[in-house]
Amino acid sequence: MRITDLLKKESIALGVRVDSKEAAIDYLVDLMDKSGRLNDREGYKKGILAREALGSTAVGDGIAIPHAKVAAVNEPGLAAMVVPDGVDYDSFDGSPVNLLFMIAAPDGEADAHLEALSKLSMVLMDPDFKDSLIKAKTADEFLKLINDKEADRFAPAKEETPQETEPAPERAAGGKTQADTGYRILAVTACPTGIAHTFMAAENLQRTGEKLGYPVKVETNGADGIQNHLTREEIESADGIIIAADKNVEMARFNGKPVIIAPVSDGIHKAEELIKRIEAGEAPVYHHTGDGGNGAEETSEKENFGRSIYKHLMNGVSHMLPFVIGGGILIALAFLFDDYSIDPANFGKNTPLAAYLKTVGEQAFGMMLPVLSGFIAMSIADRPGLAVGFVGGLVAKMGMTFANPAGGDVNAGFLGALLAGFIGGYLILLLKKVFSGLPKSLDGIKPILLYPVLGILLVAVITTIINPFVGAINDGLSHLLNGMGGTSKVILGMVVGGMMSVDMGGPVNKAAYVFGTAQLAEGNFDVMAAVMAGGMVPPLAIALATTFFKRKFTDKERQSGLVNYIMGLSFISEGAIPFAAQDPLRVIPSCIAGSAVAGGLSMLLGCTLRAPHGGIFVLPTIGNPLGYLAAVAAGSAVGCIILAALKKNV
Repeated sequence: MRITDLLKKESIALGVRVDSKEAAIDYLVDLMDKSGRLNDREGYKKGILAREALGSTAVGDGIAIPHAKVAAVNEPGLAAMVVPDGVDYDSFDGSPVNLLFMIAAPDGEADAHLEALSKLSMVLMDPDFKDSLIKAKTADEFLKLINDKEADRFAPAKEETPQETEPAPERAAGGKTQADTGYRILAVTACPTGIAHTFMAAENLQRTGEKLGYPVKVETNGADGIQNHLTREEIESADGIIIAADKNVEMARFNGKPVIIAPVSDGIHKAEELIKRIEAGEAPVYHHTGDGGNGAEETSEKENFGRSIYKHLMNGVSHMLPFVIGGGILIALAFLFDDYSIDPANFGKNTPLAAYLKTVGEQAFGMMLPVLSGFIAMSIADRPGLAVGFVGGLVAKMGMTFANPAGGDVNAGFLGALLAGFIGGYLILLLKKVFSGLPKSLDGIKPILLYPVLGILLVAVITTIINPFVGAINDGLSHLLNGMGGTSKVILGMVVGGMMSVDMGGPVNKAAYVFGTAQLAEGNFDVMAAVMAGGMVPPLAIALATTFFKRKFTDKERQSGLVNYIMGLSFISEGAIPFAAQDPLRVIPSCIAGSAVAGGLSMLLGCTLRAPHGGIFVLPTIGNPLGYLAAVAAGSAVGCIILAALKKNV
């Protein structure tokens, strides 16, 4: 499929004047809608805004490529817009954007259209071609320029005759030639959506390598799978490897090679710097600590221990959340659809529908502890740690003791599973060191026999030993929370609510969030309600302030504030980060105060929440929903008023 198959004349607009990023997005969404590619305009726009919330899709040099892969798209398509005077699109280099391409990709399996989208990303890296598009007078000329460029850039390569082929230059190291060793520098590019940035980074790395005289082969991990796969021979003979990726890629193959790991945006904007670091010998040697796949990795640039622990914990929590959210909401729905009068003691399973929902929800919810433990261990020790961590989490969940192997004597709970995950992961690393001296011929039995058998046995024994001690701590904390009076609970709600606004997605925020999630496993649903109320306040407080105190904010900030209504109602605290980054001394204290009020009121009014996410969309499943709305509204109003009082007019 060609680029021009995706771009229709009616979805091209030249000479447009827009005064903001939001206006540019609206204009492009309208163009896409007019081309017949969408079945839900607003659903597609939400997808575009959700992607922008992760980071601006402006890629520098006056180009932006907003994109979304959502069910609101009927068929793949492109829309293009030229803004001669430029528009502020939050570009990393601060330059206005003149050329915008919006991508619509249908949700589902990869298709042939992804090849055309990757080609678009590549050709836009040519500055002369970009300038010619901006200067185009008509849609027909615009399409012809793209058609000609695509034909020229992606034409089949001509075979060279022996007479035409010149000898490859000698390499500095060992006198080997490029023909003997392949590419001097290798790279892997990947982004979460795998549509635009993956291929733009690949194109820029290749072009920069050619300019500098260092051939670069780039493997792309795009939405349509891995292309241009790096071979074992190429890896062995390369000077070094650049990983420009925002998601996991296969790393075991690079063991012992100089490797630079960077965001995919660095592949687009800092290709020359990355390549020169490889050639200067500044890349750290990569040492893979797992047995293949996307696993634990270690380079000579040692990671801070605290950061490492945090990363492993978050890996477990992120994999656990779908089970908690899905299971928790299904359990809440079971109570919603049940009839309490039938049998109060069996409430939640009195009707067939309620019983089915609650049974499925309990099974999903019950997997949270093994999943938490398993993926913490996997983050530490790669795939061999997964089974060991799962079993450790199960032993903690069961509350096994040597006196009663069937379990149930103690409640190790969330804390026990968390410890079991770390114990299991580091046990596998220890076993790897212990068995490192075995003959190479036995390498195959390590991950399938030695690690799982010894790892599972050892983690079960250790977890069984610590279960009574962890259970005592866990029970003490639960009794403390359950025994809290009204004032104490309000203070707790204020603390966890306020913590959600300290760094809005950072370690303090995550600490409060993990604490709330842990209390779900213990049946303390009021803590989670206070946590989510506190997390909803920052973007809502800012949105209200930009609406009612307009003179305190610039035009751009007021427009960005509107998006924060959606972010806040969806429990996405990060919507407030741009405002906090620009004015932390006023924004952060205001948000902390508002979040503390919301968390305290949620506790005072007895609100409960069984799912650790969802915002306004899980309101029917919240205990005392009207009180919860009042708590969030009051906290948002307090944050808004304090922020308005602290800020000066612009």
